[in-house]
Amino acid sequence: MHRPGDRIVNAVLTGQNALITGGGSGIGLACAKALLNDGAAVTLMGRRLDRLERAAADLPRERVSIVAGDVGSEADVEHAVAVAEQHGALTIAVANAGIGGLGPLIATTSEQWNSVIQTNLTGTFHTFKFAGAAIGRAGGGAMCAISSIAGLRTHRFMGPYCVSKAGVDMLVRNTADELGVAGVRVNSVLPGLVDTELAAGLFATESVHEDYLSCMPLARTGTVTDISAAVRFLCGPESGWITGVNLSVDGGHHLRRGPNVEVFSRSLFGDELTEGRTKRQEDS
Repeated sequence: MHRPGDRIVNAVLTGQNALITGGGSGIGLACAKALLNDGAAVTLMGRRLDRLERAAADLPRERVSIVAGDVGSEADVEHAVAVAEQHGALTIAVANAGIGGLGPLIATTSEQWNSVIQTNLTGTFHTFKFAGAAIGRAGGGAMCAISSIAGLRTHRFMGPYCVSKAGVDMLVRNTADELGVAGVRVNSVLPGLVDTELAAGLFATESVHEDYLSCMPLARTGTVTDISAAVRFLCGPESGWITGVNLSVDGGHHLRRGPNVEVFSRSLFGDELTEGRTKRQEDS
């Protein structure tokens, strides 16, 4: 059976060694395949060992490792970097792990807010902290974060997610400024609507999907390979003089407005919360 990466398409990444968080499915797994196809070794990190094992079963065993862990944990990310270094010096890191969420800001609990920030923003910080140090020790390389158009354009009822991704993009620029002296390039890719498990709910209502498409000059849903191709470019030698860039890969969605997902908020939270109206407890 042919596995992605069994036949190296372009050996330009031979000798390179990558860590990918959230690597068990979707964009993360597509990034792994893109790097493997050009000769790199890859370590996949994710919360679910069973998902990682299924992903790895279709990849070349001699160049793939898996490690279960949560990017929200410093210790887990530090361990994942150590596992990746068993393939040799770490030269590439893709901070892909992330979660979503939908609801009015005034109905968002602190626990929900903290969960999104911890995974999306703090998890990227942990990845940059430990992978950046390792890549610097190796003499340089590249890190790429998966951000979102939601960090660039307001998305009503996705407040924590938007803030987390805006933070990721600033973290990318600041880290690029700091680590350039060590030869570490740092960039991010900002996907628009991509056909992934995380975005599956947005396809469930036709009007929402159509509204997304109306926001795009290139009106189609993105694929994971649209994103992985951009990540592969930013992690490879072709982009050797590019750092601190937040690259939109969204069919031009960033040129227009955020999507209208109000129908979901009204369905889940009701009209009052969706419209920013609440009653005082003593009035209820």
